[in-house]
Amino acid sequence: MNIYRHTFTAVCPNDAEVIVYSLEIRSPQMILVEHIKTATALIKEGYQEQIADELAERFGGDQVIKAVHQGVEIETVRLSG
Repeated sequence: MNIYRHTFTAVCPNDAEVIVYSLEIRSPQMILVEHIKTATALIKEGYQEQIADELAERFGGDQVIKAVHQGVEIETVRLSG
């Protein structure tokens, strides 16, 4: 099992707040860190749940994204299979 953790930012389309996201991917497959960095850098704007769907489709594995938006802590989980 490989565990990858990365922090990135994206703008909320609802209120234009810059959100800091913490991503964790657990995968039996190797994922190049450059691919994770590029994929997250391409995400300029979006809702956390939609971002999670996009990253889960791209990388697979079990994923958790955490962020705080307007004082509300959000944890989004996407499980493989």
